[in-house]
Formats: sequence, C-alpha cells, structure tokens
Amino acid sequence: MTETLHAEVEIAAPQATVFAFLTDPDKIMRWIGEAQSEPHPGGIYLVTVGGKHVARGHFTEVIPVHRLAYSFGWEGRDEVPPGSGLVEIDLVEKDGGTLVRFTHSGLPNEEERASHEKGWSHYLARLAIAAAGGDPGPDAPTKG
Repeated sequence: MTETLHAEVEIAAPQATVFAFLTDPDKIMRWIGEAQSEPHPGGIYLVTVGGKHVARGHFTEVIPVHRLAYSFGWEGRDEVPPGSGLVEIDLVEKDGGTLVRFTHSGLPNEEERASHEKGWSHYLARLAIAAAGGDPGPDAPTKG
C-alpha cells in the first residue's frame, strides 16, 4: 500500500506568478535548485535539490496558472525511483493571492512519506517567499 502526503500553503502572489515559479527553470532555481522543465504533457521535470539529489519525472498534466501534475522520483534511490510517484499541484485564487494545494502520492511507505513531507514543507515555504518577491536566502535543506 502506498502513502500520500497533502500540504497547503498560501502565497501572496497571483496564480500566474506562482505557476511561473513552478515551471520556469530560472525561477525554480531561486527556491529549490537547478532545473530543467518542459511544462507540457510528456515534457521533462528534472531538479537538482541541495546541489546533489536529482529528482526526475515527466509532466502528465499542465493547465497554465491552475494545475500541474508530474511523475516524481529520485535518481539512485531504489525506494523512490524516478517516475514512481505523482506530484499534483492546484493553484486556487484566494484573497488576492494563491492557495497552493499540493499532493504527492505513490510513496512506498510511511517513512518515505514523512521524509518527503519534511522536505516539501521546507521547499514550499521557500516557494512562498520567492514567489511573493522575497529572498528565501541560501538553501539549508532539512535532513529527512
């Protein structure tokens, strides 16, 4: 049985701005790491987190400014290999900003779910700062 994590974060920025921070490699670099992103179904999702951990997958759904979905996993990690999970992100207009509804499904066990929850909490907080026009500062990834 696989595990799923859910998170929500409110960002003081319009949906289009948040969407850009989730799809534009230059903007992705400001909050999570070096990226290659082809935001269309079948396009690659590749991010080097913390300068050493490589997440890889492919976009499965792209509805500009509203929704993204992509397969997700880690190079060199047998427990969570590339493409083994699914990340779904919905962007909902709320009070002049954006509510980000985040789901990561297909995690193999509770330990991996907890580890990914810790990591995503860290990076979603950094996304909120960057997309709102702030500087999240140098990344000090959490160990999970």
